[in-house]
Amino acid sequence: MSLRKQKMEVTMKYPVMKTALPGPLASQLIQTDKRYVSPSYTRVYPLVADKARGLWIEDVDGNVFLDFTAGIAVCATGHCHPRVVNAIKEQSERLLHMSGTDFYYTSQIVLAEKLASLVPGNGENKVFFGNSGAEAVEAAFKLARFHTRRELNIAFFGAFHGRTMGALSLTASRTIQKKHYHPFVPGITHIPYAYCYRCKYGLCYPACGLECVHWIEETLFRTVMPPEEVAAIFVEPIQGEGGYIVPPLEFHRELSRIARTHGILYVADEVQSGMGRTGKMFALEHFGVTPDIIAVAKGIASGLPLGAMIARADIMDWEAGSHASTFGGNPVSCQAALATIQLLEEELMSNATLQGERLMVGLKRLQNSFECIGDVRGIGLMVGVELVKNRDTKERAGDWRNSIIQKAFQKGLLLLGCGENTLRFCPALTVSAEEVAVCLSIFEEAVQEVTKRWTVL
Repeated sequence: MSLRKQKMEVTMKYPVMKTALPGPLASQLIQTDKRYVSPSYTRVYPLVADKARGLWIEDVDGNVFLDFTAGIAVCATGHCHPRVVNAIKEQSERLLHMSGTDFYYTSQIVLAEKLASLVPGNGENKVFFGNSGAEAVEAAFKLARFHTRRELNIAFFGAFHGRTMGALSLTASRTIQKKHYHPFVPGITHIPYAYCYRCKYGLCYPACGLECVHWIEETLFRTVMPPEEVAAIFVEPIQGEGGYIVPPLEFHRELSRIARTHGILYVADEVQSGMGRTGKMFALEHFGVTPDIIAVAKGIASGLPLGAMIARADIMDWEAGSHASTFGGNPVSCQAALATIQLLEEELMSNATLQGERLMVGLKRLQNSFECIGDVRGIGLMVGVELVKNRDTKERAGDWRNSIIQKAFQKGLLLLGCGENTLRFCPALTVSAEEVAVCLSIFEEAVQEVTKRWTVL
């Protein structure tokens, strides 16, 4: 390891901006990208990453950024964790690929056993491997139909489940994601999520009596959707792309009760919320609910492509040839996942709880000073800040949100948005108290400079 890399790993305390952004090399590469890369990608700011360690990313011009995105909640163990890198190196020297669809190999079998043991509940589980969250959801979608022989499904407004046609059919996040792609898979009904800050029923928790859940049985099942024809309810324990929305504790419990009552499968999309991000392996554990099927990806392999659909053994009853994936469960990705899970269990889930609490305290402190911070919500290191123009009317401040992201980037802090007007904070689970403090300091500066509405409330 070079001295330069050692310095980046050990002594980096604050972002370093050596050039205007984007720098000359970054600008050149971005122009080449525009010529050859699909315009469908959504690049929020002109970062051209070159190398990274932990929470620190260096671009091609030598500028160093504090990353509170973790590659969209993917690098759970931080960028290039040495134990994950070593696992990748060792596996790549033994076996790169054989396809678990047609052959057996150790790393896939061991990982399947480990994942099956992590799921809440006492029953046996089985695992299907894919390459991504979308593939994990797609597999769950197909398995639910195969097992139940039912064609209808329930999903939620604000949900993001992926961009393949089945997963996209379940998605109800933004119209641009569906524009010109109709028709979608039929038989999916979207209903309001438990977004208490903006209740679709105009009610307040807990006086609402969980109307958003009871409406399913009292109205939906009585009028347009026979429950005996519903295969599954697809739900994110915490909505990710929809705005990092944390529902009330009873939401999942009541939703799960309805599913059990009518023989409907409860499918938890843990692609963004799972793998330790909330301080537990799966976010649904905070709600005391055991799903029938779980979809995981993102943080599962610390940056290598891997997705998994985990289901009760009695549910995963499809026959050979019903579904497969050539690259799903690649041996190198599986080995990276095993190293990742070991790190999560040893220390990183507890650190997610500790630093998540520290981050929430800091953001709520800022909420007391900035009128534009309407809501701060989250569990562990899955934290959202919703920006508003007016706290009474809750007018969305999407333009301020976008400007704050840009301002933070110029100051060396990487953030991303979600929903229409929410900022998400999803750093690597290796984040330190010092890095949380730096993030809060830069974020405060960015908010103040963009909104220019400093108010002591």
